[in-house]
Amino acid sequence: MRVRVHVFLKSGVLDVQGKAVENALHGLGWSGVSDVRVGKTIDFDLAGVEASAAEAEVKRMCETLLANTVIEGYRIELS
Repeated sequence: MRVRVHVFLKSGVLDVQGKAVENALHGLGWSGVSDVRVGKTIDFDLAGVEASAAEAEVKRMCETLLANTVIEGYRIELS
């Protein structure tokens, strides 16, 4: 099973990297860009887990390692 986890900062958490990207885009002439947020995507294959249990297993991975749930949220895609 293929897994994709999107990790992003929660709203209200200052995104310094997003602000830097926004400023760079403005400097390159894209002045209409605003509220840039930068996240990360983690892709992996998951074997040995029943499809019905896969989402719960990946959620445990996110809560344990893949996301800092104090300041980050995440979204899981299974295919």
